[in-house]
Amino acid sequence: MPLMPLPSIQGLIRRRLLVNFRVDPDVVQRLLPPGLAPKLQGDHAIAGICLIRLERIRPVHLPWQLGFSGENAAHRIAVIWRDSDGADREGVYIPMRHTDSTLILMLGGRLFPGVHQRAAFQVTDREGDVDISIRSASGDMRVGLHGKPTDQLPAGSAFSSLAAASEFFRGGSVGYSPGRSGGRLEGLKLVSPKWRVDPLAISEVNSSWLSDPARFPSGSCEFDCALVMRDIAHRWVVAPNLYTDPQES
Repeated sequence: MPLMPLPSIQGLIRRRLLVNFRVDPDVVQRLLPPGLAPKLQGDHAIAGICLIRLERIRPVHLPWQLGFSGENAAHRIAVIWRDSDGADREGVYIPMRHTDSTLILMLGGRLFPGVHQRAAFQVTDREGDVDISIRSASGDMRVGLHGKPTDQLPAGSAFSSLAAASEFFRGGSVGYSPGRSGGRLEGLKLVSPKWRVDPLAISEVNSSWLSDPARFPSGSCEFDCALVMRDIAHRWVVAPNLYTDPQES
């Protein structure tokens, strides 16, 4: 069944954590669909998890009282590709998305891009300290994280400054994930008049996806940094599909 997208969706990003890992580019390339390549920061590809609390989500022009909320997680890889017009593009490839919102589960990949799987989220967010624990309903995905505010990136980060990290991730405002039919990647673009990231000091982080040695051999994937965004008004806009199978286009 073809995707029948809603008009753009608006809401509030109450909290968005970008938890980032330095990865061997050759390892990352094996995980990407044809046509995508890793976007590099120095000698490293960048993969990670976007953990996002969305509130007041509803089609544009509807009042916020009719919106809904949810906790969401997306495992993602920064990528580049060449568009059909020959222009170089950048964004993120999202192999899997999880949510605790029943509406997002039902509508994702049908009325807006992004097929989601159900997960249980346990979140404590108090005075900037954040504890998050996620387990997918199928039991094949787990994430755990503890972070607190800081004013600097970790020593050894691939990013020379917070400004450099901010610019890198600002370029990844378009996310592509597998659709419900093979060969098609569905795109969703984040549009926000405000863009501000702050560092988050991480004392504990684990992801069953990123720590799987069959996917990321020992030594190929290391934690780099985490960034947080808060209270950002935004819109989600449908981006043109990408096709990894020419017969699908």
